Order: sequence, then C-alpha cells, then structure tokens
Amino acid sequence: MKIALLCATQRGLRVLHKLAAIMPPHTELLVITFKEEQWEPPFFEEIRAAAEKLGATFIETKQVGAPQLSALWESVDLMLVVSWRFLIPASVYERIRLGAFVFHDSLLPAYRGFSPTVWAMINGETQTGVTLFRIAQQVDAGEILAQYSVTIEADETISIVMERVTLTYLRLLEENLPKLISGQVVYYPQDVTQATYTCKRLPEDNRIDWQCPSREIFNLIRAVTRPYTGAYTTLHGEKLIIWQAAMIADFPRYVGRVTGRVIEVKKGVGSVILTGDGGLLVQEVQLGQNPLKGADEVLNSLSLTLGR
Repeated sequence: MKIALLCATQRGLRVLHKLAAIMPPHTELLVITFKEEQWEPPFFEEIRAAAEKLGATFIETKQVGAPQLSALWESVDLMLVVSWRFLIPASVYERIRLGAFVFHDSLLPAYRGFSPTVWAMINGETQTGVTLFRIAQQVDAGEILAQYSVTIEADETISIVMERVTLTYLRLLEENLPKLISGQVVYYPQDVTQATYTCKRLPEDNRIDWQCPSREIFNLIRAVTRPYTGAYTTLHGEKLIIWQAAMIADFPRYVGRVTGRVIEVKKGVGSVILTGDGGLLVQEVQLGQNPLKGADEVLNSLSLTLGR
C-alpha cells in the first residue's frame, strides 16, 4: 500500500502525524508540500522534518502534474489532500488506484474555495464544518463521503475554531481510512443549486473600514487574528494591527459621528472607536514594528482618528 498525502499548513502537519499513527503496517508514505507565503504561519520545514523522521518520501512542489512526476502516480494506491491550493489535474488523480480524496473545512456545497473558515467567521456564520469528498474536475465539487458540522460561537477567535475544525479532520481521517483502503465507500452527490464560493484572501483584504457596522468589523478582527496577520487600520499614516476587540452592548446614539474616531479611553481595558452603526472596544493593538500594547496606551486621546 502506498499513500500520497498532499498537505500544507499546521493542519496538514497534524493530519500527517495522525495518518502515520493509524495507517496499516508496511504502508509506504509519500508527502508533498510547498513553501508558505511570507505572510503565512510557517509550516514547510516542520512538514519536511516530520516526513523525514517518519521515513516517508518527501517532495516539494506546487505542480503535481509536472511531467517529471508522471511515473510516480502509477504506484500510488490512495491520495489524501489537506489544505492544498493548487490544481491537481485529472491526469494525476484518475491514475490513483483507490482514488483521491480531499478534506475541506466547510459543509459542502457551501463555501467552496479558499479560506472557508475565515470567510464563514467574517460572514457571521454560526457553524462551519469539514467534508471529505472525492476529487472532481470542478473546485470542491466531488461526491461526498462524509461530513460533520462545527459550531462557531459569536465571540470566538479563529484559533479556537481552527482547533475544533482540525480535530474534526482527524476524526474523519480515523473513521474513514479503513473504508478508503478497502475501497468500500459510499458517496452522495452535492446539490449544485446550494453551492457558494469564496475567493483567495490577500493581506490587504484585512484592512478595516470603520464605516461598516460594529459586528462586521469585530467579525473581521476575530477571523484574522493570530495565527494570521491580523486586521489593520492606520494611525497617523502608520499601520496599526488590532489583535483583540469586543462588542459593546447598549451603545449611546451618536448624531455627530466621525467613524474611526476614539471617543473613550478606558484605562487598563482599551479604547472605544466609532463605527458605522455604533462603537467597538479595541483592546490589544500593535503600531508598526512596536511591541503589542493595550489599546488605551496607544489610542489615548479623543483627538485620534483611525483609518486616515
């Protein structure tokens, strides 16, 4: 038995360790990954080190359909795909004896595409999920083998939800690997009429528009905080990352409103910023290359306006 794991991110690393722990004895493992973008949390070196420690064959590439890899796929029995973001051509996956299967963090057919958990949180969803499906020509459109829902609480940050999603990946792997190896799997098609899509996120997509409602800004902040690069604005032309914030209940009604303006400094707690429909308590910030600080230490004047 030869299993190929195409993986990236810390989630891919954890799936690699889980797969190595539960796969049948004498299984040959092939691990393929690529280097992270400069704004991403690192994963490449850890995946490579883990693969080498496990005695797996390791390949670095983004193009699994490259001609020099063509002969490789004749010997692969099963392909598993985790956090992969590049085209896997039919000329590759159609040659895998037992099939190629993708783990995706949404309840397909909803949120096909990039960064589905981040987008779900930005959109204020109360749940995401994980789907294990058979790869197909269209993006995230293959027949489903299994899926589970994952809750998103209103105040949770991305790291909490990511951990819950990752544990669901590991659960799906453990429950379904024996079926995949035996070839005794049952699929059901996706309802294409319910399909939704997400685009790739870039660092500039994390810029805060203070004219948006408080909940939308808060959702962005909690969706892209650590381990991601953080939602940001500007202060005196310098980049200000907002790592932590909180919603405010029963906010007073402002009829003289300048969005982005500091309207209250709460010592030891944070600073209140006007938004398009209310205010948001900003708690932890980082100005430029300076250390993280409490917002009240940086946003310490009612004459300050963010985003200008």
